[in-house]
Amino acid sequence: MGQFAALLDVSVTNVALPSIGRSTGAGAAELQWIVSGYILAFGLMPVIGGRLGDTRGRRRIFIIGVSGFVLASAAVGLAPVPIVLIAARVVQGLFGGIIGPQVSGYIQNAFPKSERGRAFGGLGLTVGVGTALGPVLGGLLIALGGPAFGWRLVFFINVPIGIVAVILARRWVPKLEPSKDASGRLDIAGAVLLGAALFCVLFPIVEVNELHSGWVLVFFAPAAGFLALFVRRESRLTHETASPLLNLKLFSVPTFVTGVAFAVVFFCSNTGIPLILSLYYQNGLGFTALQSGLGVSALALGSVLGAPVAGRLVPRIGRPLVVGAVSVFFAGTIVIGVVVQSRPDLTDPATVILRLALPLFVLGIAGGAIVTPNQTLSLMDVDPRMGGAAGGVLQTAQRIGSATGQTILGTVFVALLGSAVVSRTEGVPAPHVATFADALGLALIVSGAALTLGLVDLRRTRQRA
Repeated sequence: MGQFAALLDVSVTNVALPSIGRSTGAGAAELQWIVSGYILAFGLMPVIGGRLGDTRGRRRIFIIGVSGFVLASAAVGLAPVPIVLIAARVVQGLFGGIIGPQVSGYIQNAFPKSERGRAFGGLGLTVGVGTALGPVLGGLLIALGGPAFGWRLVFFINVPIGIVAVILARRWVPKLEPSKDASGRLDIAGAVLLGAALFCVLFPIVEVNELHSGWVLVFFAPAAGFLALFVRRESRLTHETASPLLNLKLFSVPTFVTGVAFAVVFFCSNTGIPLILSLYYQNGLGFTALQSGLGVSALALGSVLGAPVAGRLVPRIGRPLVVGAVSVFFAGTIVIGVVVQSRPDLTDPATVILRLALPLFVLGIAGGAIVTPNQTLSLMDVDPRMGGAAGGVLQTAQRIGSATGQTILGTVFVALLGSAVVSRTEGVPAPHVATFADALGLALIVSGAALTLGLVDLRRTRQRA
């Protein structure tokens, strides 16, 4: 429930932005920061939150994270002016980023290897449902509450969910013993260095499209410096066994390193494709926000069904399951492009949604069969005492991949559509169709890179065996 609420707010806000602008008078830059502030804060916290869970107890940190998220959600819903709303969204993202590592870390602690796949399948189901319901639930709540109050309901919905999650966590979630260095202090200097490095990576990725300027890319240069200082510090603390923020011994586990790299690459396409579909629906075909949400619901439904099934199969099949699912995902991306280009003149919402429903459903099943097994395999050989930190690194990799994919694919779509000649001659696809095909081709390249990584790891695994 905690993970559900945190992920719901990643996707639900985009639907609410027009209503927020009209109700609060927020300008374009302020609206962008309502989204970006949450994404940045959400991406900065997983490693720190994971370490806190490892050393202070997962239940305690989980309850703190959910409680803070609930209070921040209420503050967002009550915000009278845009600056208060942005500040509350940043706080909401900070606490939301703490929640996820406790969930994956708990699975590491509470389940033996043979059962973790099934448990991660349940987590994958939650992620799929949260992602699926975001656009649809946002549209329904705005329709229910009206343009002035409906967007506030989008954030108030987190309050009852979070309260129930805290109550059930106190009653049902057992206290697991933290790692032996629980008495050690949090590595504040390491947290600052890592936070600065991640900010310098995520900020230009998130903002380059909105600022319409490449100058923000200069942030990548200090990111390398901050990261080098962080690695140097953590290497020393790891060698001295002095409670590092991130124990670098994690990166001596081949399955973990491969899983992190795979997560960055795959999430570029996994989250980028729904975005360009939404842009295609709304900017190209003129769909409403609700119609656009329904248009990608088949993708989310497939993910919901694929994740738990793959979670049950991964202990027996292992990495070949991921490679097979990526192959299906690659092929499904091609089919979507073929379907769109086969009828470029088609604009009826119901017909378009139905034509794309089956290939999107298959794509969703493949995506669900990738994310859950990769998480299971990545953490399989990790010491459970470092499960929170390891889960935090994996989630940070997913955040970076998601932000990169959405930014690059979204930028390509908007830029190409803006430069397209808005004319339609017989036999020539409409500009939005050609633009969608170009952006989808980029997603196909990224999916191919993920497939290559999976094949390389599969070959290495077989050689070791």
